[in-house]
Amino acid sequence: MTLDQREIRNGFGRFATGVTVVTCENEAGEPHGATVNAFTAVSLEPALCQVTLTRRSKACGYLDGAPFAVNVLAAEQQDIAWHFAGKPQEPGPLWAQGPTAPVLVGNAATISCRPWRTYDGGDHLIVLGEVVDLELTDAEPLLFFAGRFRSLRALDSGHHWAASVDCPESSWFGMPSAGAYQRVPA
Repeated sequence: MTLDQREIRNGFGRFATGVTVVTCENEAGEPHGATVNAFTAVSLEPALCQVTLTRRSKACGYLDGAPFAVNVLAAEQQDIAWHFAGKPQEPGPLWAQGPTAPVLVGNAATISCRPWRTYDGGDHLIVLGEVVDLELTDAEPLLFFAGRFRSLRALDSGHHWAASVDCPESSWFGMPSAGAYQRVPA
């Protein structure tokens, strides 16, 4: 059975994701970014994360063996998401120099990585980075679901995560409490 690409996209789009901009330097050493919602944590030891980029993107070529940053966008950064998705916005983004690559200002979180591995992903490239620095803020993240940007809204289910053994407030997977992970040393 052959599936229609639009049907596949619609199916994948039913999974809500955060919105990131992967940043690096181009050949001229200038900051470059690409909006990516295919991002995930991979491992805690070593600390690894993954981004997946279409092979047609410029960023895909720039990331080959290069350090990069994953800028987890805040809910107020929808214009930044559009800017790096090929619809430039004025004014443009504010940049800062991060520990491994240029980063955007105002993120919910910024994850700085050095290259780890790159894998074939069909029409995409799967890039793993080793996390060497992490900056967190209290900003709510920008979300993407069913082809639209969204923001968080708490659901009152009457239940708290504490009912689960994976409660992030009481430390996921037996790790030290959340306050211990504000920065990952380089």
